[in-house]
Amino acid sequence: MDTDFDTVVVALDPDVSDVAAERLLATAIEVAGPADATVVLAYVLSGEQFIDTAKRLGHPDASRDDIDDVLADHERLRSLAETLAAHGVAHEIRGAVGVVAEEVVAIAGDVDADRVLVAGRPRSPTGKAVFGSTAQSVILNAPCPVTYVAADGQ
Repeated sequence: MDTDFDTVVVALDPDVSDVAAERLLATAIEVAGPADATVVLAYVLSGEQFIDTAKRLGHPDASRDDIDDVLADHERLRSLAETLAAHGVAHEIRGAVGVVAEEVVAIAGDVDADRVLVAGRPRSPTGKAVFGSTAQSVILNAPCPVTYVAADGQ
């Protein structure tokens, strides 16, 4: 098994809780840090979320093509990027507008990712039997191995 990592993608969207985001970031630092790999924070918004976020961040006329410019002003992503930088981990932010699983898989392909990290969400005991549509779709369709990081309490 190849243990060399150049690029690790962290799947994020507005529905990922702060706890889950912190666990994803801790895992990314564990994996990418020793390998001197780059972490790509892949942040996906729906069309409506993009419009709302762009307006809130002072980009009222932004189009989907401006996603990376809009996300450069996103507080949560700046905080995550600062944490990576404090740990000496190279990183970049890639934004997308669309269906989370599809866009994360596309970003992983675009950056030739060696690993994708995806978070789970709290679920009932029955719900735990199936990861959930977003995580499951990323696991089944990613062009590289996927690490499922359970949310707190799972």
